[in-house]
Amino acid sequence: MKIFQDIENYLGDKIITTVLLGGGCINETYQLTTSAKKSFFLKTNKNAPPDMFPMEAKGLEEIKSAQVLLTPQVLQINAHFLLLEFIKVQKKTPGFFSTFGRLLANHHKRPAIGWGYPSNNYIGANPQVSPLITYRPENSLRDWAQFYFENRILYQLKLAEKNHLSDPNLARLIGQLELKVPEILADGEEPPAILHGDLWSGNFLINQDHLPVLIDPAVYYGHREADLAMTKLFGGFSNDFYTAYNETYPLKPGYKFRENLYHLYHVLNHLNLFGKSYYGQCIALIQSYL
Repeated sequence: MKIFQDIENYLGDKIITTVLLGGGCINETYQLTTSAKKSFFLKTNKNAPPDMFPMEAKGLEEIKSAQVLLTPQVLQINAHFLLLEFIKVQKKTPGFFSTFGRLLANHHKRPAIGWGYPSNNYIGANPQVSPLITYRPENSLRDWAQFYFENRILYQLKLAEKNHLSDPNLARLIGQLELKVPEILADGEEPPAILHGDLWSGNFLINQDHLPVLIDPAVYYGHREADLAMTKLFGGFSNDFYTAYNETYPLKPGYKFRENLYHLYHVLNHLNLFGKSYYGQCIALIQSYL
């Protein structure tokens, strides 16, 4: 397999075992062990867009650059694979989620230059379009509301229409929602933060120091509540996580009211990734505001 040959040339070492860790809906992942008894994590997809793995690596480095949360070290990248440090996963300790909540809160305190990102990337296998809007305190709410609706909700609707997964009812309801977005977001106005962008329970590991290590980012600069909302979408984290987060960086009143708007982006994305089983959830989230 040419990928393994490329990696051996990069490492200067022979790969002696390859263990398939799992194949999701998008990529295959392996644990590689070399003759020097060193392990590495490989993510590969021969059909990946040529910039998908480079943009994932950029997202990992962006999170790490804030110097609060950990990500695996990026070792080698090309259009078809990403080679990372191998994290030997540990079980959760009793205080793990409290530590994670405090770390994420401190990460979100780090300033970002605007809404969006300097380049587009991916949310799962779908493009994530993020034109950068420079942060202006006097226009903060308007800019975030415009960015979020146009580049998260409306973009996914257009993608659903292209994929024949939408209908006039969904388009009509999203049109009605557009008028309410500034009102929904008004009480949560804050500066932008560096977001993981896809922070659910499957996108962190626990290392040997019992600290969270974030993986599979869809990084952009946005409202921190968008990250927190995603943690609740597929099962949620421990209550200790949210308590520690809120003690470290208190959320503004009404954040639970705003959660469904942030959930909508990811549920629309799942509609586009996995099909019509997510259609009803999209409708329910929109109707919660109408």
